[in-house]
Order: sequence, then C-alpha cells, then structure tokens
Amino acid sequence: MSSTILVTGGAGYIGSHVVRQLGEAGFDVVVIDNLATGFADAVLHGELIVGDVGDQNLVSTILDRHAIKSVMHFAAATIVPESVANPLKYYRNNTANTRNLLECCSDAGVEHFIFSSTAAVYGEPEQPLIDETAATAPINPYGTSKLMSEWMLRDLSAVSPLRNVTLRYFNVAGADPGGRIGQSTAKATLLTKVACEVAVGKRPHVSIFGTDYATPDGTGVRDYIHVEDLADAHLKALDYLVRGGDSVTINCGYGHGYSVREVIDMVQQVHGQPLKTIEEERRAGDPPQLVARVDLAHELLGWTPKYDDLSAIAKTALNWERKLYADQG
Repeated sequence: MSSTILVTGGAGYIGSHVVRQLGEAGFDVVVIDNLATGFADAVLHGELIVGDVGDQNLVSTILDRHAIKSVMHFAAATIVPESVANPLKYYRNNTANTRNLLECCSDAGVEHFIFSSTAAVYGEPEQPLIDETAATAPINPYGTSKLMSEWMLRDLSAVSPLRNVTLRYFNVAGADPGGRIGQSTAKATLLTKVACEVAVGKRPHVSIFGTDYATPDGTGVRDYIHVEDLADAHLKALDYLVRGGDSVTINCGYGHGYSVREVIDMVQQVHGQPLKTIEEERRAGDPPQLVARVDLAHELLGWTPKYDDLSAIAKTALNWERKLYADQG
C-alpha cells in the first residue's frame, strides 16, 4: 500500500471522482480545496482540509505531517471564456499557485506528481487527431496558464527526484454511475451539463456557439471522455510512477469526437423530449475540433476505458442532474 496521497482540488468535479476511486482502492487520501467551486460533501473518502493550494505554509505542513510522496493536482480555474475576460485570475490560480505548490513538493521530497492539464494547450491544431508531440499553441489564457504549469513541472522534474505524469484532458463529461457525485458547479459551461440542466428545467435553452465551423454539421467537434474513465487514468498514472515510470505527458480522450449537435441529440434521446436550442456566434477561444490520439494512455498506463459510449455519458449526467434538481427542489 502506498503512502498517503495529497489531492488538490479534490472537492471539484474531476478531483472528487479520483478521490472516490482512490478511497475505494484502499489509499489514504488528504484533500486540500478552497471550496470556491468544489463541494465538501463530494469528498467521500479521506480528510478534507479547506484551504488554498497557493498557501505554502499550509501545503508544507500537510506534506510534512502526512509524509506525502504522491500528489495529484487538480486545483484550478477552468472556464475558457472567463479566462479571456479575466486572464490574471487564471495566471494566479493556475500558474502562480502551481509554482508555489511545486516549490513545496520539491522541498518536501515528493516523488510522484500527477498534473491535471488540458487539450487547450494545443490551441487550433491542423491535424484531425492530436498526439502528444503536436505543437502547443494555446489560443486562450486558460490553455496558456496550464502550459506554463507544464513547463515548470517539466523543468523541476529534470533537476530533482520528482517524476510526473501530465494528463491532457479532452472534454470531460458524465457522472459517477453510482449516482453519488457529479458535476455540481453553478453556471457550468460544459455542454453535457448544460443540456442536462435544460432537460430538468433548470435552464431555458442550450446555446450552440458557432454553426459555421469546417466540421460535418458545422458545430464544434470534441473528444468527450467519461469522468469515471478519466479518474481511472489517474490511478493508472500513479501506479505507473510508483513502479518507476519516467516523466511523461499523456492525452486523455477516446480518440474520436462528437459534434455539439450530436451531444444535444443524445441528451434529447435519453431524456425522451426535445430541448430548446439557440444558435449563437462563435465564442472567443474555441477551436473547431479537438480529438485525441490516445495510444500512449493504452500502452504506457495499461488504461482501458469502460464508458466509451455517448449514451452512457448522457445517461449518467442526466441521472445526476435529476438528483440535484430533486434535492434542491
């Protein structure tokens, strides 16, 4: 059994699913989250410490007290349009706070670091399938803030015992199939979440931002990965590092994409009723297509997705939204 795992941002959407899987696998977990966008009741295992990952005294105390050797870093602001409007928030929350965390980890002798990065680092790639060697050219401050964090982690790993797995997420969707946790953030911008909120009557319509992209139906195409499979990739990444694996950057997706219209159609199908949609102009910072090559995840991590199915994504997301609506109603 490994030592205690520190999970930053473990009360958030993706972090909470990873914490749940770590707990179920028998790991001891400590979560640090400022609850700005996370929820205390989403932390189903381990100890939750309410605090900021940029607080170096707090982080150093936690690392020392629990003799932490492995860190999973999720804490970040993640909304692309907000990053365009308020870039300094993203460079503080994502880049500067990651720098402070890495200094604490280096001082404490942390050996394994798993970083939550994003396909936004690729910007607008020219090839339809993006592998990890594709040029990084982010087109919004969110992507840039994450890429700068990747660089810091790369450079620290080059001169210290710290080894890392950087996971570049594509579009995360769905919820815990057991219905215990899901995406609870208010005013979320993730398409599947928004569509499910429309289905339960929480929002009046789904906006389709851009219908003139060079894609089969004119709407943006994304590689949607179920949050349960993404969480499993983190556990596989931890195992890879514990077994002595070298630092590596890995895409997390399924290797195929769905358009905005296809996702909305699937939510309508699962819901059994049509959703009101409104076509709007493109959003700043949205590339037309982002689909991953995922060979490395399979080969290096031994990762095999279990929920590579748009229907499963829509069903679990809608079930969670119905639960939230019932609890709040």
